[in-house]
Amino acid sequence: MSAETDARSGTHGAVDTGASRIHNIGYRSYEGARLGRAYARRSLYWQSLRGAYGLGRSAKSKVLPMILFAVMCLPAAIIVAVAVATDLKSLPMDYTRYAIFTQAVIGLYLAAQAPQSVSRDLRFKSIPLYFSRPIERGDYVLAKFGAMASALLVLTGVPLLILYIGSLLAGMDFVEQTKGFGQGVVSVTVLSLLFGGLGLVMAALTPRRGFGVAGVIAILTISYGAVSVLQGIATATDQAGATKWIGLFSPITLIDGLQTAFLGASSSFPGGAGPSAGVGVLYLLVVLALISGSYAVLMSRYRKVGL
Repeated sequence: MSAETDARSGTHGAVDTGASRIHNIGYRSYEGARLGRAYARRSLYWQSLRGAYGLGRSAKSKVLPMILFAVMCLPAAIIVAVAVATDLKSLPMDYTRYAIFTQAVIGLYLAAQAPQSVSRDLRFKSIPLYFSRPIERGDYVLAKFGAMASALLVLTGVPLLILYIGSLLAGMDFVEQTKGFGQGVVSVTVLSLLFGGLGLVMAALTPRRGFGVAGVIAILTISYGAVSVLQGIATATDQAGATKWIGLFSPITLIDGLQTAFLGASSSFPGGAGPSAGVGVLYLLVVLALISGSYAVLMSRYRKVGL
């Protein structure tokens, strides 16, 4: 303020304009710790992971993910109870089969939580706020991708842990169960990355949550139904060799074929004829291409909406 203004007001740094008064308190720079991009990325990841289970949100937001989590764990708990009560020598279901058996629950969870993770930011146009300093587009995508994959890994991995602990309590062979548990963890880790990437891509294409839910359901459920029908037709018409090629066109059959080829799992394909190790290499390449492609699509998407 000018000295003339200060003289008229009779105070230093303040102007009295009748009913109101303006104070010049000066500019104070921030003196706290500057935590940088890494901290912002970790914070966004942790917030997104907690949000996938409704933590830190309203009670209503917790209902569906917690119910689905309980539904995922319930069959494992029942299997363990039966194994312990009847003194079974092996589990009635392989670790690698559990995610295939509960694929409907996984798909429903992803359809509900992937749009929740990204659609609100698009709908309320808050993306540019994220991309102000210090976080960048790559940090946002990496945090969201990692959080969604981690949420799916918790959903699919905890039931396997219940099966593993239960098998040891039932006195089953430690080496065999540890090997099976390790194979199951590898399978659900790949599944989590694949499903998480595809789910986020479908959800990020639109700010409307309903459309995102429909997109996720379409890419998981409809593709699986179509592939299963075609595989059944191929088997019924003595073209069973075609089933392993048809399985390349659905996310869940990709996981099924991959673990059949490399993890010694039994196949859900009609007739139980899963892909060999040679064809399994193609399955692996397709899975890796879909995961990396999903990440690339998300980066491209947020290059536009972040402006």
